[in-house]
Amino acid sequence: MSSMTPAAPPISLRGVSKWYGPVIGVNGVTLEVEPGITGLLGPNGAGKTTLMKLITGQLRPSVGEALVFGRSVWSRPDARRHVGFSPEVDAFHEEMTGREFVTAMARLSGIPRREARRRAEGALERTGMLDRCDKRLRACSKGMRQRIKISQALVHDPAVLVLDEPLSGIDPPGRIELMGLLRDLAGERKTILLSTHILHEVEAVTERIVLMARGRVLAAGYVGQIRELLAEHPLTVRIACDRRRVLAAALVGLESVAGVALGAPASAGEPEGGDGPGDVVVKVRRAGDFFRRLPSVVLEQGAEVERVEALDASVEAVFGYLVSGAGYGGYGGHGWDGGSSG
Repeated sequence: MSSMTPAAPPISLRGVSKWYGPVIGVNGVTLEVEPGITGLLGPNGAGKTTLMKLITGQLRPSVGEALVFGRSVWSRPDARRHVGFSPEVDAFHEEMTGREFVTAMARLSGIPRREARRRAEGALERTGMLDRCDKRLRACSKGMRQRIKISQALVHDPAVLVLDEPLSGIDPPGRIELMGLLRDLAGERKTILLSTHILHEVEAVTERIVLMARGRVLAAGYVGQIRELLAEHPLTVRIACDRRRVLAAALVGLESVAGVALGAPASAGEPEGGDGPGDVVVKVRRAGDFFRRLPSVVLEQGAEVERVEALDASVEAVFGYLVSGAGYGGYGGHGWDGGSSG
């Protein structure tokens, strides 16, 4: 199924809203998701799970259309065949083994019995479950159940994968292994929409993100692109160099610089007022302008730079800025939801 290569985007939403009586789950979302991995992030109640259920055809939009390769995923079974879904909430036949469950899901996708068994083995092998798949699901650990859910999402070789908290309950080595699998799938031109509350894991597999709050998409794109939209929130950049005072004085004059501070010297023995190695911490208004000018300023001052580090360009920092700017209250790094919201 993944061999289909239509011109339409793998996932597109056109003015989609979903209401639960008086409650709005998703509000006026227009979005396209291209091949590769896209992280779906948002706090509790953001609407992430509702959005995923709309994309997978489990919910009908109240308004608008959810499309897979240009076809309505709600009304067209041929569109749903191209989608694999791993939900956050378990919904197993607990008496079945992992092998039996994944094989059954392949059969429900219309795959003949013998081919379904072969595909189930392939999917279980990719998720590291082939040697443990004959255990009954009721006796499986949380991590094993997560791998089984990912296996059933893969078994019919869909072009689009929608994964709701797929790494929840998996130990650190397992997380690394499965993130490698996600990268491999992206390399096969799969389209993967990944919901997670582990922000550094999103950044480990992709820079492309969708940020949601209260049913709306606040921003979608690459982290750096989204960060450039936040001109009113200075970016903090730390520069480790050999002549920190000279460089700091030169950077103060740049129009893109809002402020400069000296970090601790690299050597405890530096005399007061000396200009030894250490850090310069710069508040930047327009990151693009600043980074274009920085190399020439460094050369003009004859400084040697060891490291340049943006301190608040992470997904978490970007999200905090956007939510605060949208009037949804402050963000202190808490309250992230794995997908049970909305």
